[in-house]
Amino acid sequence: MSDETAGRPAKRGILRRVLWALGIGLGLLFLMNLFFPDLDISMEDRVGLIRIEGVILDARSTIGELKRFADNPSVKAIVLRIDSPGGGVVPSQEIHDAVQRVRNKSNKAVIASMGSVAASGGYYIAVATDRIMANSGTLTGSIGVIMEMANVEGLLKKIGVEGVVIKSGRFKDVGSPLRKMSDEEHELLQSVMDDVHKQFIEAVAEGRGLDLADVQALADGRIFTGRQAKAAKLVDELGDLDDAIQLAADVSGIEGEPKVIEPRRRFSIRELIESRLSVLFPKLDFYSGVSLKYLMAF
Repeated sequence: MSDETAGRPAKRGILRRVLWALGIGLGLLFLMNLFFPDLDISMEDRVGLIRIEGVILDARSTIGELKRFADNPSVKAIVLRIDSPGGGVVPSQEIHDAVQRVRNKSNKAVIASMGSVAASGGYYIAVATDRIMANSGTLTGSIGVIMEMANVEGLLKKIGVEGVVIKSGRFKDVGSPLRKMSDEEHELLQSVMDDVHKQFIEAVAEGRGLDLADVQALADGRIFTGRQAKAAKLVDELGDLDDAIQLAADVSGIEGEPKVIEPRRRFSIRELIESRLSVLFPKLDFYSGVSLKYLMAF
């Protein structure tokens, strides 16, 4: 047997080992990206971009993204891209407080960039940031609270259905759709609304450095364009998302064109199944209780 013939199996063995090593390496990279999407080995200075879009119903995802960027030493500043008409009072307040924690504890600048709409709860979040940038045509403001309930008593009578409520405490069924609301109940809910509205006004005054009386004059639920909001000192500058990213880079001392990083969604079999089922079986929400919203009404 010649040396050339004898060397062929050895070459094939080396090639096979190289291919196996390459396959294992790619598999490990895939698994790391799947189960550890936040793993970051780069130390290059960057701007973190978090998007808050649609009606604000839950704060957990946004708060988690804020915390991960706050703990990442390569992220020197954060831009919140807000394109939302607002949503629930509590999730809006929770994100607002999380932004303040990032600024105070991590000493990182947070810049708000307003998209088509950043109103009510969306604006509530924005006032927690260091600077607010809006487009000229952005719809913002809507500093107010809304509570919507339906009274179906007349409809039930027409179809011969009688609603029965057993309660302990005369206000336990306040806001019930089965009967007309009493004046006393209306006064009670209005007092709750007024307190939550006051919290909104106080947050705007603190975040924007304005007097309570000045904010109170603007806090009647009206909306503003970005240009009007700037004139009213509700936003700082006019510009788009790229301008906000550049501002964040300048404030944090990043030289040159800033590199941007966005959170990668964690893989979740549960969310995948739920999203598919929601298409086939839309979720029906029969909850008709009292619900407070920092939400721009259309």
